Amino acid sequence: MKKIILIILLVFSHGGWAQEKLDALLDGLHRDAHDGNFQTYFARYSSDAVFLGTDKSERWTIEEFKSYAKPAFADGHGWTYTVVERNWEGDGNTRWFDEILLNEKLGHCRGTGVVQLINGEWKIAHYALTMLVPNDIAADVGSQTREADKLQ
Repeated sequence: MKKIILIILLVFSHGGWAQEKLDALLDGLHRDAHDGNFQTYFARYSSDAVFLGTDKSERWTIEEFKSYAKPAFADGHGWTYTVVERNWEGDGNTRWFDEILLNEKLGHCRGTGVVQLINGEWKIAHYALTMLVPNDIAADVGSQTREADKLQ
């Protein structure tokens, strides 16, 4: 009986530990972006990570994303997204998440991604940022998007 209780406690405590580490990874990512901490921001990604931005052309390897972001971080302030809500799924060495973020320029956005435990450290392997469009204005936004696509 004592062994069963000990095993249950270990499982739950490890889950809580993992949850804290996972939240710290993403909270730190957003803090580093706000503070313009280029090195620590990108150290949170795996070496083969992919980042998807809000524009349809923005599918970057981590090295391409670094090139894009470097000028934004040069002045000591990258970008600011405040976490409104976050959800985690999965178990083991691969987890995935979705989070609602608030940005002064873009409004509410959604970040989604996959993290992996690599050499004992959680790393972001895939991150996608999308803008959230309220249904009552979606047709208007869609129309503007189609018009912008024609200009490209």
